[in-house]
Amino acid sequence: MVGIGPKQPPSRKGSMTDVPKNLLQTIKDFEGQFTVDTKKLKEIVDHFVKELEKGLSVEGGNIPMNVTWVMGFPNGDEQGTFLALDMGGTNLRVCEISLTEEQGGFDITQSKYRIPEELKTGTAEELWEYIADCLQQFIEYHHGEENLAKLPLGFTFSYPATQEYIDHGVLQRWTKGFDIEGVEGEDVVPPLENILKQRGLPIKIAALINDTTGTLIASAYTDPLMRIGCIFGTGVNAAYMENVGSVPKIAHMNLPPDMPIAINCEYGAFDNEHVVLPLTKYDHIIDRDSPRPGQQAFEKMTAGLYLGEIFRLALVDLLDNRPGLIFEKQDTSKLRKPYLLDSSFPAAIEQDPYENLQDTEELFERVLNIKPTPAELELIRRLAELIGTRAARLSACGVAAICKKKNITSCHVGADGSVFTKYPHFKARGAQALREILDWAPNEKDKVTIQAAEDGSGVGAALIAALTLNRVKAGNLAGIRNMNDMKTLL
Repeated sequence: MVGIGPKQPPSRKGSMTDVPKNLLQTIKDFEGQFTVDTKKLKEIVDHFVKELEKGLSVEGGNIPMNVTWVMGFPNGDEQGTFLALDMGGTNLRVCEISLTEEQGGFDITQSKYRIPEELKTGTAEELWEYIADCLQQFIEYHHGEENLAKLPLGFTFSYPATQEYIDHGVLQRWTKGFDIEGVEGEDVVPPLENILKQRGLPIKIAALINDTTGTLIASAYTDPLMRIGCIFGTGVNAAYMENVGSVPKIAHMNLPPDMPIAINCEYGAFDNEHVVLPLTKYDHIIDRDSPRPGQQAFEKMTAGLYLGEIFRLALVDLLDNRPGLIFEKQDTSKLRKPYLLDSSFPAAIEQDPYENLQDTEELFERVLNIKPTPAELELIRRLAELIGTRAARLSACGVAAICKKKNITSCHVGADGSVFTKYPHFKARGAQALREILDWAPNEKDKVTIQAAEDGSGVGAALIAALTLNRVKAGNLAGIRNMNDMKTLL
């Protein structure tokens, strides 16, 4: 991928000649609140590096820096057929992946299932039964009455989990809007395996992984320059390969210090103490009204789950505190519904190709029953730009912090998630922030490039299951709990 230079997406400041002074001042106020300059970015990154190191220490910190027991990158020769189960924030996906003889090659069959909203605050039993339903449907549809040998499953569980073994994981806390009682503090593997066993399904969980770790491994499968895997979607996170000797919290295991081990940062929790992040009043409201106040501070400023809500809160603030400024004599009741707007709403505004912002006008009428004036449309567009730009620039801080911590001067970063793949200008804005943080010369080609990842939660999960079985075969049993069960998969 060619490095993205410092050129930024065009601003619409030139379209504001007819905007009244009071609205221009409001835009200026928003610019003051949401703009993150180079100096602030560097300050955030310096604090970020310290927090990453703290997470690896015995004491720990806000950022969990979870040890994944994924030891090393694939070499491209991995083979076999594997299931992958991907439990994200919105969908559940089941894949069957065959790693082929061709180096770095694979075939994939997959089905996607929507996670019902009521399940996110339901019971643990309902959750595991639903997941088992999806796996059973997949097996029955694609294999009918076949007498299958036991299939190894890579379970992508995209929530912070402590792992003493690769086939085990204790949920630390729910994120992405989930709040199911009785799961936090528990190992999530046994309840699912018990239901699979009860149903007689030929499936054994070989590895519990995070989507970010999967993204790292899947991307490295096809790109030897890959060093970091990131998710910029409903939530935010990153994974990278660390040396065991740099992880004091597992020193008691006496593993070889130069052995590589993947770390799932879970850095959506960066700066929960609010030391360095440039929080606005809207960020404070989001935190206060969330299911987990005081947690996931970084995620709440950068992730797709929150961008539409930040945008909505800013407009509601104007309605409440500057009456008559916008949407005068219009019914604004719809705008007052929390989380009515997801990140696709400000994304659609930024994508509006028309000079008169016709698409944005129609969007407001259709979704909110509000007809903005031309001047209001300019304010709306600028607000969306500011929120999207801030998210991209802050997101780059996590990548830069890992590069600084590991002394990485040049690498590829694999990224997945709806914000990265669908939000306009996100990649370019993130690339520009990296240039500023890492002090590249104006005409210097980007040394760290963030690019679209391979399918981490599918292919990555299958690869990690394959790598785990290869370790069992080689007798490297560090971080593997059920060795006898694993051997039945060989």
